[in-house]
Amino acid sequence: MHQPDPALPLAGHVLFQSNDLDEARDRVARVFCPHRLETIGRGAQIAARHHHLRGERISLNYIEYGAKTRIAPGELSGFYLLQIPIVGGASIVNGSDRYQSSPKAAAVLNPHLPTSMIWEEGTKQVLVQVDRKAMQDHLSAHLGARAERPVTFTGALDLTSAAGVALRRLVLCLIAETDAGVVPIGQGMMAKHIEAAVMSGLLEAGQHDYANPLARSRDSFRPRNLRLAEEFIEAHLEQSLSIDDIAQIAGVTPRALQVAFQKYHGATPLQYLRTKRLERAHQDLQAGSTTVTEAAMRWGFSHFGRFSEFYRQQYGVVPSKTGRGH
Repeated sequence: MHQPDPALPLAGHVLFQSNDLDEARDRVARVFCPHRLETIGRGAQIAARHHHLRGERISLNYIEYGAKTRIAPGELSGFYLLQIPIVGGASIVNGSDRYQSSPKAAAVLNPHLPTSMIWEEGTKQVLVQVDRKAMQDHLSAHLGARAERPVTFTGALDLTSAAGVALRRLVLCLIAETDAGVVPIGQGMMAKHIEAAVMSGLLEAGQHDYANPLARSRDSFRPRNLRLAEEFIEAHLEQSLSIDDIAQIAGVTPRALQVAFQKYHGATPLQYLRTKRLERAHQDLQAGSTTVTEAAMRWGFSHFGRFSEFYRQQYGVVPSKTGRGH
């Protein structure tokens, strides 16, 4: 009997740990679907582990394989699968789409396209399984009309974008809550909202064929005052702004502005402003066109320690680790 490792995600929800390839294939298939599973390399040990927490419309999972592994499930059929590498990564083939996942680039597998993958040796991943019908219903609700075809994701999901950072943080937060003894998904109104938030995060962070219709739908429902505030913020990122300045341009009270930003962005106006400034600093540092100090000063961060911490929270690395050399 294997003892759970409390340092691993979802440690209290261990399904199995095994060095037997056939057992690993069978046990993983019970949660996902039948698939081909084989190790690559002579004498390689599968060293497989799967932790699983089932919700109503999504499930949280942690899987690791010690060996380099080929996995070929074909079409997943009933679910989308978000794979966030913690260590290592995988070569993904989903339909005609081919890309590499890593701790900075997640994979989103479409259920209606054939899938095959090669996981690197020692890869450890957090996986979110999303029911296909639930995703379709959720998408339709956001569109305000029935989505007639399944949403199709393409390419790796950028975990360093603002939406990608938020999605990764949400998933890891749910796992941390589970590890602390709180089950955040499953039954109840709060759990339904949390599962819906994961699906919204996936639609917002991923590249897919409904991106433009969703953007038009969001714009049609966003109040004019909110759009004015957003436009004013993005046009004046290099200037010192207060919430009173923004509210005056938007034509609402500061309190009404706070409520609108919380509803549509899940953040205060000043948090939204900071996120947009960090995005610009990130772009400058990625291009290698500026130093960390210059980027911080240009985009309104006079306290370098706070700039570094905010940047690390949003992008997973400190500013000095961003750039062409990294």
